[in-house]
Amino acid sequence: MPLTLPPGELELLCLGAHPDDIEIGCGGTLLTLATARDVRATALVLTGAGERRDEALKATERFLPGAAVDVRVAGLRDGRLPAAWDDVKDTLEDAARTLRRPDVVFAPRRDDAHQDHRLIAELVPTVWRDALVLGYEIPKWDGDLGPVNHYVPISAEVARRKVDLLDDSFPSQAGRDWWDEELFLGLLRLRGMECRSRYAEAFTVAKATLTF
Repeated sequence: MPLTLPPGELELLCLGAHPDDIEIGCGGTLLTLATARDVRATALVLTGAGERRDEALKATERFLPGAAVDVRVAGLRDGRLPAAWDDVKDTLEDAARTLRRPDVVFAPRRDDAHQDHRLIAELVPTVWRDALVLGYEIPKWDGDLGPVNHYVPISAEVARRKVDLLDDSFPSQAGRDWWDEELFLGLLRLRGMECRSRYAEAFTVAKATLTF
């Protein structure tokens, strides 16, 4: 059954441990939302320095053309977020205290094998207790892709646009052996098949409220 978002302008909060997490995990969904709804968004990336920070500051707004987008990079150490638990918690709580209440929070899924992703996923429900949290997936060497329970069908045009934007927005990643359009389009095609669409992005939702 479809999950319907509230009418009017949508307030989005996109959380990533690293530059490119948000765009890999939900870039197609963001592109689709930007054409269908009025959107305001904040992107909060916990790590990133130098070239990676610069990429993060520019990328998310490209996936939300026409939307008001505020991108923030906390600059914590990549790969060491569990050791900076207090800083991560403070960063998230400061965002919850100072930002508008989000209609949707995009964050890593709770069973993600990467320790940085997983920590954010574990803390998000304790900070945003009454928000709809969509846990996105990121393909990786760990082979942690698992069952999902929500899908966002996306068009072939959006799927291609997502892949092109990933390559253009994150040139620092181009040399990685897993970074290629076959991987990104393949995952979109697999999740699309599962929901009877050509392409789709998939999410996990641990808790949702139904209003009748």
